[in-house]
Amino acid sequence: MLLEAVLGIGTDLELGVTLQHIVDTAVELVGARYAELGVVQPESAPLTELFSAGTDEGGPRAEVEVRVADEVFGHLRVTGTRADETAAGGGTAARAVGFTAHDDVLLRTLAAQAGIAIGNARTYGRARRRERWIQGAAAVTTALLTGESAQDALATVAESARVLADADAGAVLLPTPEGGMRIVAASTADPAIADGMVGTTILPGSAVLEQLLGGEPVFIEDSASDPRMTTAVRERFGPSMMLPLQHGGRLIGTLTVPRSRGRRPYTSVDRLLASQFASQAALALVLADAQHNRERLAVYEDRDRIARDLHDLVVQRLFATEMMLESTRRRAGAGETAALLGRATDELDSTIQEVRTAIFALQQPPAEAPTGVRGRVLRETDGAAALLGFRPSVRFRGPVDSAVSEPVDARLLSALRGALAAAHRRDGVTAVEVEVDAGVRLPDGRAAVRLVVRDDGEREDGTGTGTTAAWQSPEL
Repeated sequence: MLLEAVLGIGTDLELGVTLQHIVDTAVELVGARYAELGVVQPESAPLTELFSAGTDEGGPRAEVEVRVADEVFGHLRVTGTRADETAAGGGTAARAVGFTAHDDVLLRTLAAQAGIAIGNARTYGRARRRERWIQGAAAVTTALLTGESAQDALATVAESARVLADADAGAVLLPTPEGGMRIVAASTADPAIADGMVGTTILPGSAVLEQLLGGEPVFIEDSASDPRMTTAVRERFGPSMMLPLQHGGRLIGTLTVPRSRGRRPYTSVDRLLASQFASQAALALVLADAQHNRERLAVYEDRDRIARDLHDLVVQRLFATEMMLESTRRRAGAGETAALLGRATDELDSTIQEVRTAIFALQQPPAEAPTGVRGRVLRETDGAAALLGFRPSVRFRGPVDSAVSEPVDARLLSALRGALAAAHRRDGVTAVEVEVDAGVRLPDGRAAVRLVVRDDGEREDGTGTGTTAAWQSPEL
């Protein structure tokens, strides 16, 4: 029976299964009614896990240490022998029957073999965990390099770290302009935990922040009671790891994976694997950002080339054609032909203005807020296109960006939004023309800027179609 027990407890490499098998075997081996194995984790004492078999009804007791190498892993205890049960009706003498010296030898032998089996299972478990972390880091790197946005990339890191660390939350913090750190992406298993996490800030001067800025990880046993933790969400969490995301000596951000209060603390192996994951994630974030910058640069260079081609070829040819038509109109004198040529010239002039507007839009850096008046006007018209169902045509005259000051710019954009909203409310609108002219002169000689918005929709008073909204400011 001892040989079968020794062979049996080493057949499974899953630690939990092995520990349960040990207590089941102990009951059978020494004829006990009950056996339990109390597991003490030296790294996180006094936390204890308990594996048991049978029913504890008291009676004789025997206990042996279970050691893994030089470490006390736990204690195996058995109670209530079968001899006691058989003689239960025999009075006081029968109840005094306990475990024999032979039983003690069997238990010690079982404990020794259990220590070997537990050591093997722990080694296997560490290898499996390391494999999962490595696979997780590789998956994160692949995901980040497939073109995710910056926000999606941070969310991917937070989610992967939470799952791999068996944590209740995962979050990424980025430095703030004031010198603190703010949570910008979070992943939680429980929506209640997630409430208010994004946006939570660690203020400058925090002891935790100083350690992170120095490139050192922070390991916390209980976030709720640790005086170093000052955020509003700390009461929700217990054990936590805060790992710096750094590359080339530069701190990119912080990865944190907290567990709920009452859960087991992180072991040294957990800390090592999570730190390695953070280093890999930081490298992946840097590579993803560099790749994104290269792609943006390629797009910008392509747009700039298209803009140059439009300007050097299309606009110049259109302008030459307009000049020829204008010359022909003048030679034709008055009449229907001259009128047709005049309208054709006006159409070409409008086309040239719209192409120039398109060239300006192409020359703006992609995915960035426009800095000039032209860019802001184009942003407003682009936004109105989603409501109107078509893109308004835009024409600029004069030095719009250099001549229009910021206060006038704000009032002009406000008037433009109002005119576009009014056009959207009218029936039958199929075309909208926007014109911004910074070369206007008032009768008293002052410079002015004028905004004109025309549409072909039905007038509100029902008198026909076509509405023109004009706005003008004499203060450039």
